[in-house]
Amino acid sequence: MTQLTPLTQLRSPLGKQEIELQQVDFAAGGMSLLRTRIREGSRFTIFDIDPLTAEAWGQALLDWARRQPR
Repeated sequence: MTQLTPLTQLRSPLGKQEIELQQVDFAAGGMSLLRTRIREGSRFTIFDIDPLTAEAWGQALLDWARRQPR
């Protein structure tokens, strides 16, 4: 059985998207994945990424956010 561990939930104030991050661990073992669930009204976008992709994506988000005026 796949185990999902909730990590965080966010809500985008402008688009009202609900963003949920979960750790995905498979019963057969292997690497854990990061699941991103984005809900927009009744539509869901769900994708799983590996740790290296998560790190690169996270860094790109931080780089962008730090360049924005506060």
